[in-house]
Amino acid sequence: MSRHDPAAALARPRHEFGEHGGVNMCIEASSTFTVMDPETMPELFAGRRGPEGEGCYLYGRHFNPTVYELGAQLAALEGTEAAYCTASGMSAIAAVVMQLCGTGDHVVAANAIYGGTYALLKAFLPAKAGVRTTLVDATDPAMVDRAVTPRTRLIYVESLSNPTLRVADIPALARVARRHRIPLVVDNTFSPLVLSPHALGADIVVHSMTKFISGASDVIAGAVCGSREFIGSLMDLHTGPLMLLGPTMDPKVAFEFSLRLPSLPLRMQEHGRRALAYAKHLRKRGLEVGYPGLPEHPDYALLRRLASPGYGCGGVLTVDLGDATRANALMNLLQNREGFGYMAVSLGYFDTLMSCSGSSTSSELAEEDRAAAGIHDGLVRISAGITGTLEQRLAQLDAALDELGTPAAGAAA
Repeated sequence: MSRHDPAAALARPRHEFGEHGGVNMCIEASSTFTVMDPETMPELFAGRRGPEGEGCYLYGRHFNPTVYELGAQLAALEGTEAAYCTASGMSAIAAVVMQLCGTGDHVVAANAIYGGTYALLKAFLPAKAGVRTTLVDATDPAMVDRAVTPRTRLIYVESLSNPTLRVADIPALARVARRHRIPLVVDNTFSPLVLSPHALGADIVVHSMTKFISGASDVIAGAVCGSREFIGSLMDLHTGPLMLLGPTMDPKVAFEFSLRLPSLPLRMQEHGRRALAYAKHLRKRGLEVGYPGLPEHPDYALLRRLASPGYGCGGVLTVDLGDATRANALMNLLQNREGFGYMAVSLGYFDTLMSCSGSSTSSELAEEDRAAAGIHDGLVRISAGITGTLEQRLAQLDAALDELGTPAAGAAA
């Protein structure tokens, strides 16, 4: 298992600078690109020439220089040969699955995954493409192994599961995938820098860049990171799902992301610091808390073994209030009386976001699948923001909990 330093990789000199020597790259806003030699165009359409090494571009839905450069930065972040950025995280996930699977093929996926991914795998792809999925407890690699069939084309997990925050044993799952000669695909949205799935054995890494990588909840974007061959296959003019389905990232959006990536290490450190402080405080209040940075978490030792040093244990935690009524009451107090954060889906924002997962981002899951994944009605997912002082936020949290009638601090054993 090799160790990848994502921050050091991001700090390497960039490939592109501004047209007149600017420290920031230019925005290439063209939808189409000229060639100097008429013989170049058929070479581009045949896939014999392209941006890699030659700087040849064809059309914005295929490759764009600004988006291509952002992809190089994402590849550095994840330690892969290549990457390409898309219009959303779901488009990145869908493109990967559709590239790897054909009609009648099979996917083995973790049973605790984002609701949109669940809907894609369990409802959309079976109906539209004849691709079926078996959901399993991915914390048990043996169970994943047993679920693989001759038609299985990939194993899909989240590095930190949404919303239950179970840690994927990526090296163990990678061994399962290699034994069956299929790729391991890991969604690393919850833990950029915290975990480096490719260095741990994953073949393909996907992101919803909308979340922590953006940090401002103002743009929708995704990324696929993998080998040059695989990224090239996604952009193939005849069979590439990114090329043919067209989830194109706008170059202006790519430029904005290029300015946010340098601050990602600092932001992830502070998100993690706040999340750990909230988790410890809530546990002292006697509440049931889910956070892999707590020694009581079932995957605490695993995360310590797999995590990149210096970035904490992620910026998301959960607290189980027992039922939806108490969960909603707490969120209402925290937003509307205390100003602690906002009731909103998504995560990675600079302010704290809270949602009751069972009735929001995990509501696509069938009731029995939510139960199997451990997503309870009273489970509140908290994405820890980085605004205000920690002391101020803990005081707001205490005031809301006092009003709700939870035990005082220090009540837990």
